[in-house]
Amino acid sequence: MADVPPTSDPTPASSDPRAAVIAVRDEVAKVVVGQDGVLSGIIAALLVGGHVLLEGVPGVAKTLLVKTVAAAFDLDFKRIQFTPDLMPSDVLGQVIYDAEQGFRFREGPAFTNVLLADEINRTPPKTQAALLEAMEERQVSVEGAARRLPEPFAVIATQNPVEYEGTYPLPEAQLDRFLFKLTVAYPDATQEQEILARHHAGLDPHDPASAGVRAVAGAADLAAGRAAVQRIDVEPAVLGYVVALARATRESPSLGLGVSPRGAAMLLHAAKAWAWLAGRTFLTPDEVKTVVKPTFRHRVQVRPELQLEGTTADAVLDGILASVPAPR
Repeated sequence: MADVPPTSDPTPASSDPRAAVIAVRDEVAKVVVGQDGVLSGIIAALLVGGHVLLEGVPGVAKTLLVKTVAAAFDLDFKRIQFTPDLMPSDVLGQVIYDAEQGFRFREGPAFTNVLLADEINRTPPKTQAALLEAMEERQVSVEGAARRLPEPFAVIATQNPVEYEGTYPLPEAQLDRFLFKLTVAYPDATQEQEILARHHAGLDPHDPASAGVRAVAGAADLAAGRAAVQRIDVEPAVLGYVVALARATRESPSLGLGVSPRGAAMLLHAAKAWAWLAGRTFLTPDEVKTVVKPTFRHRVQVRPELQLEGTTADAVLDGILASVPAPR
């Protein structure tokens, strides 16, 4: 019998959950400069129970960003450094023998609200696959017993886009579990100067609380936000637009693999979250267009001969967005 999932935030939702969720941005800005698009993507994913894959070189504040978001939402946060010798039990937990209690289950770091899987492509497929059930079913199975994970639960994984030696690329089945693949880019010159000024002033990137970051929202606000996102009105024409974009990826001569129906559903959920964050009660094609690339870029495969010529998934998706007419 599955365990009852623990509650992470017994406090009620704020009178205005959207304002509470939006306030998280200001808290994160106290320690992270720029990365507004990545931050909005993480918040949107939390609103629909999605997982996020962050891709960027070391030192662009990926870990700091995720840690600060969790702190501003008052959510439990754990980080795992994925390495070649990491075992599934190191992630999920294991049954151990205790002299006083006998056999008991010791929870792994997966039992949290926000799990940062750092450099997920550095661990072998067996351990990568251990996260599949957790990401899809919100539970883990150990010794034949299913144990529920806390609610909310989100995996935010990172990977380095330029270092491939000693890595295990994520298979398509696991990539499809991520709602978004977000690119964490270098800051511009002005932003980088601000980063240095904050470090000069004594910013400790390992302790967001010392920079004044406080919890301005909670799990109850996320739950209320999810309910509101579900109520976003979607016209049949906009649903048809989502379908047309997904089908265009399957018919594109530049792609060897298009988006599945699950990918189309993820695009719909992501766009509804974006509309709610913008203060809308209905979905427009503009929100769909905004989230197409982060939702689709890891679900499509550019043909190898075009990859050699420098064609990227984003470039193909830009062409699809330009060719598929949006409803008026």
